[in-house]
This record gives sequence, C-alpha cells and structure tokens, in this order.
Amino acid sequence: MDLQLSGKVAVVTGASRGIGLAVTRALAAEGVRVTAGARQPTDELTQLASTYQVHPVTVDLGTPDGPARLVDEAVAAFGGLDIVVNNVGAARPRVDGFLSVTDEDWLSTLTINFLAAVRTTRAALPHLYARGGGSIVTISSVNATLPDPLVIDYSAAKGALANFCKALSKEAGPRGVRVNTVSPGPVATALWLGGDGVAATVATATGSTPEAVAKEAASGSVTGRFTRPDEVADLVLVLASERAGNTAGADFVIDGGLITTR
Repeated sequence: MDLQLSGKVAVVTGASRGIGLAVTRALAAEGVRVTAGARQPTDELTQLASTYQVHPVTVDLGTPDGPARLVDEAVAAFGGLDIVVNNVGAARPRVDGFLSVTDEDWLSTLTINFLAAVRTTRAALPHLYARGGGSIVTISSVNATLPDPLVIDYSAAKGALANFCKALSKEAGPRGVRVNTVSPGPVATALWLGGDGVAATVATATGSTPEAVAKEAASGSVTGRFTRPDEVADLVLVLASERAGNTAGADFVIDGGLITTR
C-alpha cells in the first residue's frame, strides 16, 4: 500500500531509541524528511541520518523552549511541516508507593509526558495550518485509561495527554489537521527492558528477576508478548498518512489484548 507520504516533512520527539527511533526509521523509509529530536542522539539515529533525509537535533524537550526550537529546526531544514509525532516520554516505577512521590517527581513526570507534547504541538500547529492540513500523532499509553499505582504519576500524565489530544482534535480538525493518539501496552524497549527500566526496577524491589517481571507483564496480553516498536511505528504511519484521511480524535490501542473491555 502506498501511504502517499513521500516528500512530507515530519518532526519526531524522543527519536533516539525505542518507539521514536522505529517511527523515524519507518517514516524515512517512506520518503519522509524527518527532524528527529533527542536529548542524546544514538549511533542508530546517526546511522539513519547518513542513509535517509533525517536531521537529528540535540534538544532537551523537558525545557520550556526545547520543543519550539526543534520545530524551528525542522522548518528551517525542510521548508515546512506536515506531520508531528509526539513520542517523548518516561516512566519511573514508584515501588515505595504514592507517598514517596514528591512534588518534584510529579512536575518532572508531567513535564516530559504531557507538557513536552503540548509545547511541541503549540509550536508546530501554525506551520501545519500554513500547509493547509497535516497530522499529529501522539503516543499515549494504556495507562491513560488503566491507572496503575506503580506508575501513578505517569498514568495521570497520560490521562491528561489523551484528554488534551481529544479536545484539540475538535479545534484543529475543521482546519485540516487530524489529531489522533496511539496507546501501547508494554513495548519491548529500554523503558521496560533496559538496565534501569521498569522490569529491573520492580525486580530489585521485590526480590525477583527482570526476566520474571517481564514475563508476568507479557502474560497479561492474550498474545503473551510485548509489542515491538516497529509494530507501533506501522500504526503511526497509517495515521500520519492520508490513507486515514477521515480519522480524527481517535485512540488506537496496541496492547496484544491486554485491555479486555474495549
């Protein structure tokens, strides 16, 4: 299927690894010119830039001006903007419970999982309007509707993010900009499986092993496995393309059947 993406310009946040890297790779392979924002570009992202029209930008998206600087870099490099993928995010398991979560923790979590997307979208939207339309795809989480005390601040931030995107879709849609969200369950990335990821953190707190924690998490899905980053990326690309031209204000869950009520 031709996704009709060739020649488009995209911004991807949190593009150095995991879902963001997979989305960047998939967009670039479709002929999209991608500005890829990351606090620390990886070798994999640098390699993509040597093969495709990928413009890595070193930026802290947790700062007030970082998202706008990333968007400005994209417009300067490629002359406009058609697609925004809000992907940057982080989760820290709160193994000591809610009372251990400080104001600083809450502000940090809300900044990277919510405000970074708000700021990126605010900077990008005038450029999408100038093009006459475009697509914003935001990576939310099943935790937006499946609150978990282990990630209580992350769940709250993703709930706010989903609400923001739904509201914005009603304002931006009539002007040709489609706003949608993708909500993964556990994904096989460093956030879950890295040395300081969720599985390792929970294992240390409970006396288990990262492998056992990951296996238990995967068993909650009917498929019995984590989602791969490239599977999330494929869904993002369809939503970014005009093949999904009348899809707006929707949330697409990709969790292997973890959530059984919808």
